[in-house]
Amino acid sequence: MNPLLIALVPAAGIGARAARAQGLPKQYALLGGQPMLRRTVCALLADARIAQVRVAVALGDPWVDAALAGLPRTVWRPCGGPSRADTVRAALHDAELPPDAWVLVHDAARPGLPAQALSDLIETCWRHDCGGLLALPVADTVKLAADCAGTGPIAPEVCRTLARDHLWLAQTPQMFPAAELLSALDACAQDDRITDEASALEYSGGRSPLLVRGSRRNDKLTWPEDFDWYETWLQNSPTIFSKDAG
Repeated sequence: MNPLLIALVPAAGIGARAARAQGLPKQYALLGGQPMLRRTVCALLADARIAQVRVAVALGDPWVDAALAGLPRTVWRPCGGPSRADTVRAALHDAELPPDAWVLVHDAARPGLPAQALSDLIETCWRHDCGGLLALPVADTVKLAADCAGTGPIAPEVCRTLARDHLWLAQTPQMFPAAELLSALDACAQDDRITDEASALEYSGGRSPLLVRGSRRNDKLTWPEDFDWYETWLQNSPTIFSKDAG
């Protein structure tokens, strides 16, 4: 019998870079007539091994109830913090999971998660009894900028070209034994280098996560143009995204 598997979706941010939904955090921007957060949760619900999806939102969030109305195996909790790591950590404490439970953390802004990629991640982590994450090997030539900000009138200069042989772009979901992830996040509570769950394991000295190949369909919607290509994708693939998961 498989261990308990819970999905967490941190959704307490405002997504300022998206600048798309007027007066709305980006997770509530409509994609094909549905809030992006709803589409993301439905992508997780497509795998029956996920016992529950827990969405962590900011205190006083007025949109989440309507956005998730009627979805099975789904709860939302107003335990969001000032950062992603704070939100995931608070959500884990709030969930009070049993010692042998696993948790799968997924970005609210990745509504295109393919069912096969999700299944591959779950099966790989359980087969090797080790945490892991979806990721894609870097295909482009990578340049290191001399001026990382690049906000001035002059474009940043190239400092050097990086070898891409061992570089991967991290995606989500990222899946770990719940107790192991919570311990890592607690240990790194004051570390501002933590940008995802895998980095918490890295900086806390935990086990190295496995890299499971993800999908371009699972790209994160960050900038306004990202929403445009996703809308086009929805129009061209209506059967993939037509129904809520049961």
